[in-house]
Amino acid sequence: MVFIMKINFQKVVLFSITYLFAVVINLTTFAQPDGASGSSGEPDGYSGATGYVEEPIVTDMFDTNYESELLTGTYQLITDSLRSGEGYFSADGDRFIFQSEVSGGNPFYQIFLRDLETGATDLVSPGIGLTTCAWIHPTLDRIMFSSTHEDPEALIKQTEEIRIRESGVDRPYGWDYDSHYEIYQANTDGTNMINLTNSAGYDAEGSYSTDGSKILFASNRNAYSRVLSQAEQVLFEDDSSYFMDLYIMNADGSDVQQLTHSPGYDGGPFFSPDNTQVVWRRFNPDGNSAEIWTMDVDGGNQRQLTAESMVAWGPYFHPSGDYIVYSSNVLGHANFELFMIDPLGAKPPIRVTNTEGTDILPVFSPDGNSLSWSTTRTPDGTSQIHIGQWDHQRALELLGLD
Repeated sequence: MVFIMKINFQKVVLFSITYLFAVVINLTTFAQPDGASGSSGEPDGYSGATGYVEEPIVTDMFDTNYESELLTGTYQLITDSLRSGEGYFSADGDRFIFQSEVSGGNPFYQIFLRDLETGATDLVSPGIGLTTCAWIHPTLDRIMFSSTHEDPEALIKQTEEIRIRESGVDRPYGWDYDSHYEIYQANTDGTNMINLTNSAGYDAEGSYSTDGSKILFASNRNAYSRVLSQAEQVLFEDDSSYFMDLYIMNADGSDVQQLTHSPGYDGGPFFSPDNTQVVWRRFNPDGNSAEIWTMDVDGGNQRQLTAESMVAWGPYFHPSGDYIVYSSNVLGHANFELFMIDPLGAKPPIRVTNTEGTDILPVFSPDGNSLSWSTTRTPDGTSQIHIGQWDHQRALELLGLD
């Protein structure tokens, strides 16, 4: 993902797809299972897709201030980068892997591994091309991330990006769904890299199951493996993320299975703590809004949790499995805050953050006592990873789950 916004916070509001089909949607409850199965080739998710509205419907339910009750001792975790984002804890909670842009010859994010006790931080990606979506295997002996370093034009693209930035040209941010993105496994020092996907198209947004046996990821490989219709080709050229679906594979890259078959961008998948469910974000076909969904690990029992008609994304389970934290701009297009919701979407979401700045990509520590996320609540307004102590009991109380 992660929206990937990786972390530029404007990414999520800049998805624009020329949509050639008319989709009529009915949405009546917070949670709507669509009954689709990932084993079917039929498009899933139509019944639960939401329509776009110009302005969010703001109600008193979000006029709250619980941040000081849920989060204490918040501080900026990454302080030695131009910008940082999307970080994940190791299974023992001792290390933290994240993406960061540092000064030098590569203007794109690279992957770094930090010892949370000593602060020692090492570059573990190749240093060439784009990288994103890193993860530490539960056995702690290897890592995973997506990279375009094998793109023959990687260095040329870096040089061009530097030229554009130095020119001062103002341009909207958009995530690059580079078809050279592949998912790689490597030792924790970045050596012994192995390409796990080896497929044409964008392969990224990977995450391990808690036992380390499986990997979830997002890919638009289907659009590269068949002949597209004329209408599909128009959609692909406008925004290739329209063809993004979720996949699952063994941790060694074998036995790849497609889980979703829905028009629009399915991305940012994560396992539930017991590995029985997947939580992810689904954009509606026109790309203007996204909601949080869950499903079984075989693609069945898909359920929409949020119904905000804005952009809800970056969902992540608390280790207890009791609730999910995510980011949404339901309070305004440029105002992303953190929220939490029960796994069935049976009750309205609860707002988590109130501090000025964009808050996205929340992640819990393995013991559930800390929350890290990417935010612009910095003195200069740049994206940096912050961390705070999390009050699980208070979260249960606010959600009515205690």
